[in-house]
Amino acid sequence: MRLWLLRHGQAGPYVRSGDHLRELTEHGRREALHAAGHLLGEDLDAILVSPYVRARQTADLVHEALGGGAKLITVDGVTPDDDPREALRMLAGRREGKLLVVSHQPLIGMLAGLLVYGHLQTPLPFNTATLALLEGEMPLAGLMDLRALHHPPAH
Repeated sequence: MRLWLLRHGQAGPYVRSGDHLRELTEHGRREALHAAGHLLGEDLDAILVSPYVRARQTADLVHEALGGGAKLITVDGVTPDDDPREALRMLAGRREGKLLVVSHQPLIGMLAGLLVYGHLQTPLPFNTATLALLEGEMPLAGLMDLRALHHPPAH
């Protein structure tokens, strides 16, 4: 399995109506498109995305840049404060061979650390629009290898 993990692009400041409504900045849109460049030729089976606006906008930009072939699926359990162990259980139930998850910190870094190291004490560093590639037979704790970690260019 090839599992790509992507943190959303830079978002605007916290909004009174709720964190889930924050939108990408123009810089965040460029970051998302830069991340999409690393995915060209991947032929993803599906893109799983958090229901938060900034994650959905990031996923939409990536989906469009890749030609729209992958299924775009909004899933619960991958928002900033969700439990990475629950996200791992959700991933373990998926059958796709090439999957992208678009999510948030701290969840995405903790999930990546759990997949690679088998515990939550060593999260991987994810800036906005950081993209990680993990490979392994199945998405199980400690059984995936980190193959690439792409950070976006500085402003």
